[in-house]
Amino acid sequence: MLSPLLFYLFLKPLSLLPWRLIYGLSDFLYVILYHVAGYRKKVVLENLRNSFPEKEQKDLNQVAKKFYAHLCDLIAESIKMFSVSENAARKRMRCINPEVQKKVFETGKDVIVAGGHYNNWEMCGVAVPFMFNHKIIGIFKPLKNKFFDDLMRKSRGKFGTLMIPMQEVKDYFASGFHEPTAVFFIIDQSPSNPSRGYWTTFLNQDTCFMTGAARFAIQYDLPVLFGRIEKVKRGHYTFRLEEVPVKGLSVEEIMEELIKRLEQQIIEKPEFWLWTHRRWKHKREPAGTD
Repeated sequence: MLSPLLFYLFLKPLSLLPWRLIYGLSDFLYVILYHVAGYRKKVVLENLRNSFPEKEQKDLNQVAKKFYAHLCDLIAESIKMFSVSENAARKRMRCINPEVQKKVFETGKDVIVAGGHYNNWEMCGVAVPFMFNHKIIGIFKPLKNKFFDDLMRKSRGKFGTLMIPMQEVKDYFASGFHEPTAVFFIIDQSPSNPSRGYWTTFLNQDTCFMTGAARFAIQYDLPVLFGRIEKVKRGHYTFRLEEVPVKGLSVEEIMEELIKRLEQQIIEKPEFWLWTHRRWKHKREPAGTD
């Protein structure tokens, strides 16, 4: 019962606030999370130190401060998504080169779009049906709380995005999509079983990635696009599509292409990646270990 009360008495009313008050909420959250509670600050600074060993501590502290400010914007904007209008979604998340996906659509082919937890991927998930001619499918990991799981599916899908649990992706691909479909994968989540993932060096660390985007691209002979979200100003983002050459490549080679693009984006502006995530909780098994 607590979950519906939390939503209808707190989150839903907050989502109805005008945007300027949404950012007032973000500023308040920043004081609480960064200065008062120090939410996961140890994790954030450890991740930053390991990722950028060449940077001095004062520079890492500045990145951390900028990250927490962005994180609070992300939280406030995600609350706003519960009530966001179509006009606001179109205005605040804009694809700057839609011709890239249109070229694929005109061939009648499905397409895989890959990206990371960078900038506001939640707003992108809500607004992406306005950017594509394809039907949109988003892959997600179900929440344990059924009320909020249903709520997030409805919120993310309010303008047409169909949210599919990761456990059902294989069946959806096998059954066929019946119309040109763009399937969105977040590639920087930690796999539950690292022995089945792809290990590589990412941000100066051994890192395991789920390989679904590459595997399905090869199995169904699909083109792959990398989705690059950039923050133009507070509350406004652009979405750029990059063609990824995958013909004749292996799963590992496709993953490297995607990982390099995400890594470069993070290196350029590290404050916009999700540093609170315990991304490196898994360790690579030594070679020859069963």
